[in-house]
Amino acid sequence: MINLGNRIVNNFIYETKKGYVLIDTGYEGGYPAFLKALNKNGLKLQEIAYIFLTHAHDDHAGFLNEILEHNQKVKLILSKHALPILQKGQHNFIGGCTSELAVLTCKVMAYLGMGEHRFPRLEEKYLSRCLFVEEDNRKEIESYIEGKIYETPGHTSDSLSLLLRNGIMFVGDAAMNGLPSLHKITIWVENKKQFYKSWLIILNVKPRRIYPGHGRPFSPIVLFKNLKHVKKMRLYNFS
Repeated sequence: MINLGNRIVNNFIYETKKGYVLIDTGYEGGYPAFLKALNKNGLKLQEIAYIFLTHAHDDHAGFLNEILEHNQKVKLILSKHALPILQKGQHNFIGGCTSELAVLTCKVMAYLGMGEHRFPRLEEKYLSRCLFVEEDNRKEIESYIEGKIYETPGHTSDSLSLLLRNGIMFVGDAAMNGLPSLHKITIWVENKKQFYKSWLIILNVKPRRIYPGHGRPFSPIVLFKNLKHVKKMRLYNFS
């Protein structure tokens, strides 16, 4: 498994019969570093057939437009709930921080000018290359990317996860590994009940290894052990 990301956010990529599948993009401005990482790993931008968007946040959709512009064949796989956010180019501020440490992190981000969580809007001309995951096309899309797609909302309403045949599961921010996360809980959650149910969904499909959007891959056993912390989780208002 190749990670084209950095210490802040992961950009995993894997090969299928139809080409490579990229999991998310990074922040706006990260495209040049992404191209360098591709080249370092002996890969070409034109070899990417699909982008699987786990959710529409600035650190996961920051340079979507640039990839779509420079690779005219790549298609974007996403939830229909992601489109309004992509067209707005800004997060929904529903829910809250999941710990006092998360609140502090959000305050630091605001101080650094990143508190509005804006990113380039998805350009209208790329809508024809979007594959929105629906019940009537799910199996077809899954055959393209050689994996099973699951709705795992809670962090966001549009959150998707992808389970590969080898047991690797990309969960985006349905879980997070390392500070400022505590107990593998993402620092921002829109809906607590959905977040908990999504952990149950992930555990129920029995992945061999969980690949989060932030931090190193980890065993699903760790997720199971931390379920109790999700139940007790409270959300802190931040504005």
